[in-house]
Parts: sequence; C-alpha cells; structure tokens
Amino acid sequence: QVQLAQSGGGLVQAGGSLRLSCAASGRTARSYTMGWFRQAPGKERDFVAAINWGGNSYYADSVKGRFLISRDNVKNTVYLQMNSLKPEDTAVYYCAARRGSSSWVQSDYDYWGQGTQVTVSS
Repeated sequence: QVQLAQSGGGLVQAGGSLRLSCAASGRTARSYTMGWFRQAPGKERDFVAAINWGGNSYYADSVKGRFLISRDNVKNTVYLQMNSLKPEDTAVYYCAARRGSSSWVQSDYDYWGQGTQVTVSS
C-alpha cells in the first residue's frame, strides 16, 4: 500500500508561481512512477506530468516549458513547480502513483492523493 499526502497550492495571480508537494509512504514508494493530474470545474481529469523512478519526466503540451516535475527519492516526495501560471491552470491538482513506467492515463495509476486547489486569478 502507498499513501499520498499532498501540500501546497492556493491562490496566485497570473504569471506567478506555486509548488505542490506529494509525500508518499510505503517501503516501495520510491520505485513507483509518480504523476500529477488536474481537474477543472465541469471538466475531466487531465494528465499534467509524470516522472519515473529513474527521473525521466513527461509533460502535457499545455504545461511544457512552464511546469517542472521532480522527485526526492530519499524523502519519497514528488514536486510540481508551476511557473508562469495562467487562469486556465485553475483546477484541483492530484498526485498519483503507479507501478511500472510513466503513463498519461489516469486509470493506470493505483494510488491517489487527496487533491489540492490551485486558483490563478487574471
């Protein structure tokens, strides 16, 4: 079992930055692929970024060049640094974990964090 505890998020003006954190518990958590998804009001949950145990990262086109996913395998924590935020980035952000390689498909993920609100004002 892996449990994910998220922190960070909040309200920021357009062009600003925020960092989300997701701490994973469990002995094998560091071997999992970690991902970030987001869900805006009235929309489906979308892939944002993922990073595998080796540090290879993948991004949705909408955030490429603005967001950075990273992980600290000692702390079992994954981060999402969000820069140049836009109002369309407003959503509830979820971290997720899965065994195996990176995926942008949410049903591939086995464990989910509680979600955190990110609101970007114009």
